[in-house]
Parts: sequence; C-alpha cells; structure tokens
Amino acid sequence: MNLDPKIAGRLKRNPEGLVPAVVQQHDTGEVLMLAWMDDEALHRTLTTGRATYWSRSRGEYWVKGDTSGHVQHVRHVALDCDGDTILLKVDQVGAACHTGDRTCFDADVLEIAHP
Repeated sequence: MNLDPKIAGRLKRNPEGLVPAVVQQHDTGEVLMLAWMDDEALHRTLTTGRATYWSRSRGEYWVKGDTSGHVQHVRHVALDCDGDTILLKVDQVGAACHTGDRTCFDADVLEIAHP
C-alpha cells in the first residue's frame, strides 16, 4: 500500500525525501521530540495508529516503542500550511527520548540573555 496521493502531493520533502515530524503530547501540548518521516513512514503511522519514523542513522523504519516499550499512540496528524512539517499529537507511554528523559528537550536548556 502507498500513501494517499492527495497527501503525498502536498508534502514538501528535503533532498533525502524526508519531512520533519514534530511530536506533541496530545492532551498537554508538551513538545516531546522531532523525528523524520518519508511517505512510507507517514502511511504506516496513519494506517496503524503507531508512530513510525525513518532513522537517518540506521537507514531503516522504526516504530516508537517496539524496543523500548515507550509507545506513541497517535491521536492526531496534521500538515503545516506549507506541507513541509508534520505534527503528530500522541499519547506517549513512558519516556519519549532515547536517553530516558520525558522529552528530548529536557536536558539542555539554553540561557536567554535579557536586555
């Protein structure tokens, strides 16, 4: 099976054929992570309800939680106005980050210089 052509036609991919996916906790809006999807990963996500991504480092698909148990149950998927970013709203079970942190944005908060 393939991604619906109406959806595929709206996607603006990078030169590697990927689109960034911003992942949020569906009920709190907490930003959990950023991952990459191609047409097949998006198709699998939409048809299974489980967040599926393309691993740039491993060169393979991965379903969030298959090895860690930290599953993402997809509740909502949207494209931004330009079609170059996907927003996934999920119900995150356990940590979203591979480091074990709740989000990928917990560990390295940068200081802002205030005028």
